[in-house]
Amino acid sequence: MKVRVKLFASLGSFSPQGGLPGTPFELELPLGATLHDLMQHLQLPVEQIKVCFVNSRIQPPEYVLNEGDDVGIFPPVGGGSHV
Repeated sequence: MKVRVKLFASLGSFSPQGGLPGTPFELELPLGATLHDLMQHLQLPVEQIKVCFVNSRIQPPEYVLNEGDDVGIFPPVGGGSHV
């Protein structure tokens, strides 16, 4: 099955296409694959992942993906300076 993936911020360097962070790419995964399977396939450092969205909803690593899902994966994001 094909899913569309966006890797944000520092995770963008793990894109198989070497694109800019947030640039979407398609990924072929076996039926029944989970978010965790996707992370392993891309060799993402799990400790650097803060939140995953599937079709604009936060989902846990055990979430089973479906054909055509849109996946966004984010690392922890720091804020700006305090005045």
